[in-house]
Amino acid sequence: MAYVITCGDEGVQINEGRRLGVVGCGFRLEGFSELVSLLKQVCGNEIRVAVNEECDWLKHKLDLVNWEQVNAMAQQQIQALADLEGLLYAGYLPFTDPKELKHEIKGHMVRPHKVHIANTISFTLGGGEQKFHLGHYVISADWVHLAKPDFVKKIIEPQIEFYTKLNKGEKLNVVFEEGGDLGPDIAAKNKAILDQVLASL
Repeated sequence: MAYVITCGDEGVQINEGRRLGVVGCGFRLEGFSELVSLLKQVCGNEIRVAVNEECDWLKHKLDLVNWEQVNAMAQQQIQALADLEGLLYAGYLPFTDPKELKHEIKGHMVRPHKVHIANTISFTLGGGEQKFHLGHYVISADWVHLAKPDFVKKIIEPQIEFYTKLNKGEKLNVVFEEGGDLGPDIAAKNKAILDQVLASL
């Protein structure tokens, strides 16, 4: 199954493909180039990327004032990022029925417009999201066994901080998704390192 980097927004549902959650698809996330390199080591070189409608991270990073501006800019910005990082740009995930995108990816947005309902962060450890959970932000930690703890913290901490802000500053629950094609040994290594990093935050 094809791997696809998407925002960790809880409304993103991938119907065909395996989701790797990275806030804002990695747009202006410090260390994203190195993260892509690690994900390619784990998931193969042909990783896709798909941007979603109402991407809060893009709105924040581009200092935009309304969703019309964000949605107009999103495809252009993420396609350019895909070209820069050697990712396959799959397309745009709208608030409609599931949409066929490029490169064997299909998906859509399913949360309410302009509302976040997540109360949990789900860290994927074994090869991306295995089962969609509407109430969960998704952060890929499938790669952390290949990285030093300082780099793991550099990538993970700003994502947690951003999702906590979307939750009006309330602390989010944390769960781990350990299934996937990488197998239980890799998932266990990822969890051990992630546990150390999360304890330091």
